[in-house]
Amino acid sequence: MFLCGCSAGKLPDYVETSPIMRAEDYFNGPIKAWGVVQSMNGKVVQRFDVVMHGKWNGNVGTLNEEFTYYDGKKQHRTWTITKNADGTYTGTAGDIVGEAKGGVAGSAMNWHYVMDIPVDGKTWRVAINDWMFLMHDDVLINRSYLRKFGIKVAELTIMMKKGE
Repeated sequence: MFLCGCSAGKLPDYVETSPIMRAEDYFNGPIKAWGVVQSMNGKVVQRFDVVMHGKWNGNVGTLNEEFTYYDGKKQHRTWTITKNADGTYTGTAGDIVGEAKGGVAGSAMNWHYVMDIPVDGKTWRVAINDWMFLMHDDVLINRSYLRKFGIKVAELTIMMKKGE
C-alpha cells in the first residue's frame, strides 16, 4: 500500500463508524458531484461538476464519469471496479497506471492508485490517495492527496450526492 503523510488515518480507524460504506451500493445508479482542486499552497486552481452513473453486475461495476470544468473543458472516465472475495476493491480506467486498490471500513473507503494527468501540455504521473466518507442523506465526501516524487502537489475535494 502506498503511504501518504497527509491522509485521513488508517482504514481500521473507521470500523465502528456509520453509515456503512459499500461501493457496490453507493456507486450504483446516478450520482451528481462538485469538486475543487487546490495547489500545494492551498489555492483553488480548478473547479468542476461531475455527472456519474454506475452499474453493477455481480461483483463487477462500471462507473461512467462526465467532468465539466469551469474553464469549459470536458473529460470522460470509465472505471471498471471489482469487489474481491476478501472485501477489497480493485479498479482500472484509461488514465490509471496499473490498478487502483482499496478497501472499506465502516463509513470510510480508502482508494490509492497512480494516474497520468495532463498539465500544461505535459503528462504528470502522480500517486493519489483517496479517502471517501459516507454521510447521511446519500452524500459522500472525497478527499484526495496527489503526490509526485513523494511531494504533495495538489489536493482534491469532491462532494457527491447519490440519486441526482
